[in-house]
Amino acid sequence: MNQPDRSPKTAVLAPQTGRLFGVGVGPGDPDLLTRRAVRVIEQAEVVAHFAARRRPGNSLRTIESLLRPEQIIERLEYPVTTEAIPPEAYRELIDTFYAESAARVARHLDAGRDVAVLSEGDPFFYGSYMHLHVRLAGRYPTEVVPGVTAFSAASAAAGMPVATSEERFTVLPGILPHGELVETLRSGDAVVIMKVGRHLPAITEALRAAGRELEAVYVERASFPEQRVLPITDHDGSDAPYFSLVLVPGRRLVAVDALTA
Repeated sequence: MNQPDRSPKTAVLAPQTGRLFGVGVGPGDPDLLTRRAVRVIEQAEVVAHFAARRRPGNSLRTIESLLRPEQIIERLEYPVTTEAIPPEAYRELIDTFYAESAARVARHLDAGRDVAVLSEGDPFFYGSYMHLHVRLAGRYPTEVVPGVTAFSAASAAAGMPVATSEERFTVLPGILPHGELVETLRSGDAVVIMKVGRHLPAITEALRAAGRELEAVYVERASFPEQRVLPITDHDGSDAPYFSLVLVPGRRLVAVDALTA
């Protein structure tokens, strides 16, 4: 009769992976980095960042003084940025890019290396990091470090409150069709328009059609040394850089401003 095997067993442990961090680096000024963001960036073995072709990457520029020589820098370069291509082709290209970027980050995590993925502003507010998060967070230990949003920095740079506690606050991408922009601007209270770029002339026309052009403020590169703040009526109408937005304050604030002028 066979005797049961009572020899000591050696547990087989799963290999330990690295940790994934989505790190908000704020609008550009290194002084607006959170203390948690600084610690994570300094300690990570790998720092990954998104960048347009032929550009160093604004998020990397923000944190470059924190980098150590031995850290691995993983540049995730967008295949397209401002090129005019059909929406279907763009979606296919960008989906493939995010899938390939997630795979590159996953290789570091599988090797046991912690990866800090930089995100301009906040990782979960129009941040490219979120596309890696949905692909990787279920497989690896993950932490998201919030950051100062661009519209918060823009409002501070303009010295202009945007919304009172009694008003609706709406964020719109400037790439929306003209009719949608006009309708929301007419019906909304406080509005922030992001993703301005080459759409600025169309955004200005939508503001004019909605009767809110005189209230709107254009902010470019908020918190950077080269920031610009001006009424949108003073803009020359040319294309704007990627880091620009339009603030339209709430109607109650506009009414108070008119009374105190």
